[in-house]
Amino acid sequence: MRLLGKLGLAAAACLLWANSAAADTTVKWLHIEANPAQVKIWEEVARAYEASHPGIKVEMQFLENEAYKAKLPTILQSKDRPNIIYSWAGGVLKTQIEAGVLDDITDQVKGYSDSLTPAALAAFTANGRVYGLPTALSQVGFLCNKELMAKAKVDPAGIKSWDDLLAAVKTLKAAGVTPIVVGGADKWPLHFYWTHLAVRVGGKPAFDAALRGENGGFAGETFRKSGDLFKQLVDLQPFQNGFLGFKNPQAVGYFGDGKAAMTLAISTVYHLQRALAADKVGLSEDNICWFDFPVVAGGKGAPTDTLGGITGWLITKGSPKEAVDFLKYFVSRDVQTRLAAGNFIIPVVQGADAGLNNAFMKLIAANLAKSNYHQNFYDQSLGPSVGRVVNDVTAEIAGGSMSPQDAAKAIEAAWKQGN
Repeated sequence: MRLLGKLGLAAAACLLWANSAAADTTVKWLHIEANPAQVKIWEEVARAYEASHPGIKVEMQFLENEAYKAKLPTILQSKDRPNIIYSWAGGVLKTQIEAGVLDDITDQVKGYSDSLTPAALAAFTANGRVYGLPTALSQVGFLCNKELMAKAKVDPAGIKSWDDLLAAVKTLKAAGVTPIVVGGADKWPLHFYWTHLAVRVGGKPAFDAALRGENGGFAGETFRKSGDLFKQLVDLQPFQNGFLGFKNPQAVGYFGDGKAAMTLAISTVYHLQRALAADKVGLSEDNICWFDFPVVAGGKGAPTDTLGGITGWLITKGSPKEAVDFLKYFVSRDVQTRLAAGNFIIPVVQGADAGLNNAFMKLIAANLAKSNYHQNFYDQSLGPSVGRVVNDVTAEIAGGSMSPQDAAKAIEAAWKQGN
């Protein structure tokens, strides 16, 4: 009996130890979100998950956008790496898959993945295997300040073509208004111009042909012309003084402070400008406007073609199964509907768009719905090495230190070297 009692105590101790071990599971989640209002909701979702999953702790970590890009390769090699990381998909994701630093989560998301927009899920799928979950879609276009546009008697609804944009810049400058603010120090905000021009000039066929090395690749006519058109804008000196020294958050705040008429930006800046404005109020909804990137005369791209992101989350190698479970909880219809209702995201979970209650967000959702070609950011789509060259050379065109032809050649050389 005494022996049985000891065995019983040992079994109980083992059970307690097992429960204690289960209680020590921490899911480390690394993000780059700069809008505190959105992060607050994320934190509430994490705490709700913890409450319904005793023993699981979700630990949120933040890195600024540029620091995240620079440090991520090193972070992924660390034994203390986070379990959930932010992703723009594209070539960077492909490189991470090839490096073996991510978990294949295909089996863990079977069934659940049917609730996601197919095109968004496809961005995080390679060779039929799923490596991450999408969380939001975005579009790049021009956000504008109605008061400053009106001051110069420029109607944003009338800016349909590239020539219309150039004329608007001239008119704004003549009226003493800074036409465009851009975060040139980060470079990628400048690559939006060259990239979107390529979307308008050549459409999807030109991009696909360049990937195959046809028609001169990225040194071909479409991409040289895109650079030439961008230089037309640069030659008008449309940006704020010292634009190459502005980081993107600083530029977004500058726009939110009402110091420039326009900014070419990701649609999420519509709300981010409030958080980054000096007064934390920014431009009110009745003083902010939007127009799609202008069409180019003779361009082969459709006016409905879009540039933007398909962003999401990846699970790093060797992460606990709870990381995927939390991610499914986070990218759920309920949470996505809540974020959509707060006008933070264009959701990827089917049915969550019912939460959209803002005219601007509904407009972006409609634009994306009718887009037959949604081009991911080149600096992500082409992989980290080529993406860095794209950003560098577009910044050099903007700074006047490189010709559009040399820029196109540099991108093609980088693409050939890596492929």
